[in-house]
Amino acid sequence: MSRDLSECVRQFAGCRVLLVGDLILDRYIYGDAERISPEAPVPVLRTVETREAVGGSANVAACLVALGCKVMCCGTIGADRHGKTLRGLLGELAIDTSAILDLEDRPTTTKTRLVGLAQHRHRQQLLRVDEEDTSPLQPADARRIAAATTAAIPDADAICIEDYDKSVVSAELVATIIEIARQQGKPVLVDPARLNDFGRYRGADVITPNRAELALCAGRNLDTLDEVAKAATELCEGLEINAVVATLDRDGAVLVRKDEDWLHVRTVPRAVYDNTGAGDAVVAMLAAAVATGVDLESAVRLANVAGGLEVEKFGCVPISTDEILAELRLERLSGNGKLRGVSELIAELGLRRDRGETIAFTNGCFDILHAGHVEYLRGCREQGGVLVVGLNSDASVRAQGKGDDRPINTFENRAIVLSGLECVDYVVGFDEPEPESLIRVLRPDVLVKGEDWADKGVVGREFVESIGGRVELIPLMEGLSTSGLIAQIRGGNVPC
Repeated sequence: MSRDLSECVRQFAGCRVLLVGDLILDRYIYGDAERISPEAPVPVLRTVETREAVGGSANVAACLVALGCKVMCCGTIGADRHGKTLRGLLGELAIDTSAILDLEDRPTTTKTRLVGLAQHRHRQQLLRVDEEDTSPLQPADARRIAAATTAAIPDADAICIEDYDKSVVSAELVATIIEIARQQGKPVLVDPARLNDFGRYRGADVITPNRAELALCAGRNLDTLDEVAKAATELCEGLEINAVVATLDRDGAVLVRKDEDWLHVRTVPRAVYDNTGAGDAVVAMLAAAVATGVDLESAVRLANVAGGLEVEKFGCVPISTDEILAELRLERLSGNGKLRGVSELIAELGLRRDRGETIAFTNGCFDILHAGHVEYLRGCREQGGVLVVGLNSDASVRAQGKGDDRPINTFENRAIVLSGLECVDYVVGFDEPEPESLIRVLRPDVLVKGEDWADKGVVGREFVESIGGRVELIPLMEGLSTSGLIAQIRGGNVPC
């Protein structure tokens, strides 16, 4: 991916999105499932934790906030305990809830998931219980929703309609939104419900069905990319929609625009842990991109990244801009160098830990790189799946008393040489004489030093072992040191 995608993400901060749709409270009851009930062939769940989170369009709002957007939600909740909880959760995220209506005649839509913990760690959803009323809103309530929505359009950069077919989104409401948004030059993006007729979304700027939703609307299976593109084209033409982004899970997405050739945007293969929330992450990214004027092709590429990161997590976990930027850096790592700042490295290491990779860390001055250094770093790399090298800054080297002319090579040059080694994944600088503070923020799984540190005391050992990591001391090549090489060079004893 190009560096431009990172610039697009940085533009999201402060953009304003009006989110209209079905608000849902997600509840998770975690428990140990260690035996089968004597009453029926079902597991017994012994509750150990209960968690409540935003769901439905509220989760899309949370995803938008994580991307740096300002969000106003418009929808309905029940005048009940779950509604109060949901409004509170949205408030904690600094989401504007002034356009959310409390209704006495229906409950807050709530999904309660029972999740078993195998060996107290591995999560597996056992059952979902839904509380909802999907009957049409009372006419007076529908008018209140329309009034609240239209009043908010002038302050929005884009309008995102999130339809779960729970009663809020109607053909009349969508038509009203599109008419007023078009008058004011505001784009409207729709994430459709699973319907056999998308007529209620006529005139939208962008619509984002997944393969199953598009197939249901088209009335036929869509097994190939060509079939997906044809159905999306029919949708554009039949409902006067400017663009269709058909999401295809591991196959990425197909982008169809009026009067342009369709485009297949591939995605990076992922280890899928949980699909929950992936669609919301995709829609949020597309909405943020549309709100900031990002071209649709770039928007879809970014949406693929967001959806891919989401499936690697359990449950609905908003993907932050730091994670997106870190993923973009990972994808262009080989062409962009390996030197990182501390904050961006923390984000990248977090992603790699989520994928099950082990982080090894070592540090040094590496002033004049020689064969001993190379063999040592290869040995460090064997201790983990990812090797991070902490590199002393120039001031830090001088503070060690190695000589007034040390380092011989500047920090930038030393970092370039280290980055050229295949065994090194990341280089990060530090200014202190010792790397203790850096080790504490990076939290490596393995701390590696040479055997010559056996009697000196390894800086960071106690901390790494306290978080469950380990310390490894590996052998060094005899007779090789930077100081020795410098002395040989000055004495003219280095063979040509």
